[in-house]
Amino acid sequence: MDASPTRTIVDALTQAIVEHRLQPGTKLAEQKLADHFGVSRTLVRQALFQLVQKHLVRMEPARGAFVAAPTVEEARQVFQVRRILEAEMVREFLRKVTPAKIRALREHVAQEKAAVDRRDAGERSQLLGDFHVRLAELTDNAVLTQIIRDLVSRSSLIALMYQREAAAAHSQEEHVELVKALAAKEEKRAVRLMDEHLQHVQEGLAFDRPVPTHDIALALS
Repeated sequence: MDASPTRTIVDALTQAIVEHRLQPGTKLAEQKLADHFGVSRTLVRQALFQLVQKHLVRMEPARGAFVAAPTVEEARQVFQVRRILEAEMVREFLRKVTPAKIRALREHVAQEKAAVDRRDAGERSQLLGDFHVRLAELTDNAVLTQIIRDLVSRSSLIALMYQREAAAAHSQEEHVELVKALAAKEEKRAVRLMDEHLQHVQEGLAFDRPVPTHDIALALS
């Protein structure tokens, strides 16, 4: 069976969640999705199951599928794993660094800066997350890249629920400093900067916010 329709649905829903167009708690009705994508409910169900495995969607018996609402503990664990994994990612990048790879990162942070200057919150958020995926891609490790991509998607959902308005303001500047350390091949400094950056992102989460449990509660909050 051709898996491409399922992949299309997974990618579209992931993008909508990451870009904050689908809020935590939003109900994902199978028939509406089937009609939208012009596919069977079976394919929609397969796509939703894949998103459940990525922790972006949750299934409730007799109620259906909903955009996930990560708990505070899950949020903390996601960033703990990222700090462990991305420290090693920095080291792996430096083992394979080339001038072309540094140029690619510099081009990316320039795009971030442009989005920040335009006050384009959606594009800025997307690019700030994609920086970590791009760094993973440049290690030439496909497994690492997929893991980082999934963790960044989960982090975007966490940020949507818990991040304070001003918390993302310094992320772009921290990316710039990290790229400078990578370009200078300063491994210890680069690892430290990555760890501090992820710690700052976590510290910018307001865990005292109420967590939505379903779409009606979210809409009325």
